[in-house]
Amino acid sequence: MAGHNKWTQIKRQKAVVDAKRSKVFSRYAKIIALAARKGDDPGTNFELRAAIDKARSENMPKENIERAIAKDSGKSGEAQLESARYEAYGPGGVAMIIDVITDSKNRAVAEIKHILNEKGGKFAEQGSVLWAFELSGEKPSAKITVELSSADKEALEKLIEALEESEDVQEIFTNSVKSS
Repeated sequence: MAGHNKWTQIKRQKAVVDAKRSKVFSRYAKIIALAARKGDDPGTNFELRAAIDKARSENMPKENIERAIAKDSGKSGEAQLESARYEAYGPGGVAMIIDVITDSKNRAVAEIKHILNEKGGKFAEQGSVLWAFELSGEKPSAKITVELSSADKEALEKLIEALEESEDVQEIFTNSVKSS
């Protein structure tokens, strides 16, 4: 009767839930830290206020929010976070834009290149896939879409999943046709 006691079941479920919460919290901590560069007062920094509100909607503890603000406003000795946008081609020639927030751009690039090579993608030079996107506002939208075969669509999904597992990757945009 393995796993019959209550604590074993709670422990297993708690580990899964805690891992998901940790990933969400670290993502919001990076966003807050980046926004705090423009000022650590949420009353005068709208971007910081919005980031804090999003984090609170995910039940991020106040202490974690304060630590994230202190991290990039220069009050702590930790490395400063930087945002970057990388471009790539995925399976079937799909154009991809990968937004990253990291404390080490070199590590982030190496990790993204490794994942792309492993999953059938190709890292592209800066500006080489922007032709396929319209850059209105913060989020790029596909100007030209690409229809994928079922095999390429499956390979693209696996590539996106692998990229999203990276701690530094924030968002991924593609010009593939969304299936409904």
